[in-house]
Amino acid sequence: MSATQTRTLADLKDLAVASAQQAEAAPKREPKRDAQGRAYATGRRKNAVARVWVKPGKGEITVNGKKVGQYFARPVLRMIITQPFLVADRYNQFDVQCTVTGGGLSGQAGAVRHGISRALTYYEPELCGILKAAGFLTRDSRAVERKKYGRAKARRSFQFSKR
Repeated sequence: MSATQTRTLADLKDLAVASAQQAEAAPKREPKRDAQGRAYATGRRKNAVARVWVKPGKGEITVNGKKVGQYFARPVLRMIITQPFLVADRYNQFDVQCTVTGGGLSGQAGAVRHGISRALTYYEPELCGILKAAGFLTRDSRAVERKKYGRAKARRSFQFSKR
């Protein structure tokens, strides 16, 4: 097909069928679990690093030895942490134990979400496509821009004075 021709809906369906056949032909990934049956992954966001262990359970999430509601008091942060389970339709099926260091609470919540998503794909490799499509497996590389010399902040200049 040349570059000047447009693709039709039938062409796209053929591509979908071809990609599905390639997925079947690809070797299945094996789950990565330790001796206790847990999957481990590291999640990162801003300056926060989360070490996450996931195992089957009743949905209890422990962060630095505290319940998730006690550590992350804001409901938005708790919602961020539970997103991978909701997208993968595995809510209240896994217990999570994690330790988080660095950054603030928002960055730590993002790091825990990233770690949970990666640990879920290690425990159940077939969840990889769902979590990747939702964008949870991609490390969010945005960070605070550094302050430059001759400037008040990273980009803001000092106030201009004509006289």
